[in-house]
Amino acid sequence: MRKGALFSLILFALPAVAAARPPVVVELFTAQGCASCNDANAFAATLAERSGVLLLTFPVDYWDYLGWADTFAQPEFAERQKAYVARLQLNEPYTPQVIVDGRAQASALRPEKVDKLVREAAKAPSDPPEMRFMGARRVDVGTGRPPRGGAEVWMLRYDPHAQEVAVKSGENRGQTVVQTNVVREMKRLGSWRGRAQAYRLPKPSEAGLVTVVILQGARGGRVMGVARRS
Repeated sequence: MRKGALFSLILFALPAVAAARPPVVVELFTAQGCASCNDANAFAATLAERSGVLLLTFPVDYWDYLGWADTFAQPEFAERQKAYVARLQLNEPYTPQVIVDGRAQASALRPEKVDKLVREAAKAPSDPPEMRFMGARRVDVGTGRPPRGGAEVWMLRYDPHAQEVAVKSGENRGQTVVQTNVVREMKRLGSWRGRAQAYRLPKPSEAGLVTVVILQGARGGRVMGVARRS
């Protein structure tokens, strides 16, 4: 590690003013071939406009067999949802599902329930470590108290523009599906156990994506910190 990077990490590890409260992370698991997901997508678009909320849309592929292959789905997104299913002791994954800060879940077809979970998450005790982008290819996570079992650092990149997809087969044949903040890249950067650490960021696969780094408990645990840059 170069001396400059080492010096910045040393400073980063020193006690400092507590980091600002991170936004509430709302993850929507949806699919273009899911007949009940259009209303959820519309509700998600309103969440994306709220101050203090980070809405991320994860299209999943397990409904592709119904006749339409989701154009944005990645197998890794379904695996992320399965980790939440196991953590929250649910029977199985479903769409449209919302996960709030890795703490709780609800059907995205129940806006009042989702709103309640978002309000509760915004008021929950929070003591995040400082997280800071150092140029385009590195993010630093400061010191803090890790959860039992440690934590993971995830990089997500999403398209901030609404995506309109004309569905030509399956349950939503003939409809235009509109999705907001669709995740295009996801990568686990490494583990975090309370010590200040630097993580390398891969180059974006396409221009115009927003980069988010999320610190959360291992295997679908609660979200502890968020850093975001355009």
